[in-house]
Amino acid sequence: MVDREAIAAALQPAVAALDLQLYDVEITGTGRSRVLRVLIDRDGGIDLDAITRATEAVIPILDGGSIDDTLAGSYTLEVSSPGLERPLRRPEHFRAAAGSTVSIKLRAGDEPARRVRGVLVDADDDACTVRPDTGTTERLTYDDIVQARTVFEWAGQPKSGKQKEVARS
Repeated sequence: MVDREAIAAALQPAVAALDLQLYDVEITGTGRSRVLRVLIDRDGGIDLDAITRATEAVIPILDGGSIDDTLAGSYTLEVSSPGLERPLRRPEHFRAAAGSTVSIKLRAGDEPARRVRGVLVDADDDACTVRPDTGTTERLTYDDIVQARTVFEWAGQPKSGKQKEVARS
């Protein structure tokens, strides 16, 4: 099994030396179709130059052997921004997204999975608080969260996806 935390720990110093933040490390796929996605960020956003510099900095670490056991076999490396709809995995991700609209998939015990969408009100080390459209708040523990991300809402788009009627003269 691939240890994302070990990979992140190995890459963190090189990314930080470029005045960038290592936002997350994702590994998807299996066999020859594995993708190692290194997500970087900084205040003001990421440009192509920052992605190029980060890629050049992490390749020697990945090829150097210090994490070979963790990342054995072939994979495709992608270095990218977390994007507009950012994955939320760690408490600091949730804290940084406070005030944003989020979509969270939950599974608690034997209950069927459910999704909560609303404004992320607060987050601490154990849980986050979300206010769905109903207006009530719900505290969600990280242990019950299967998947979470911020939601980008296009200005002027109706929530239901229905087309706006345009008055014509």
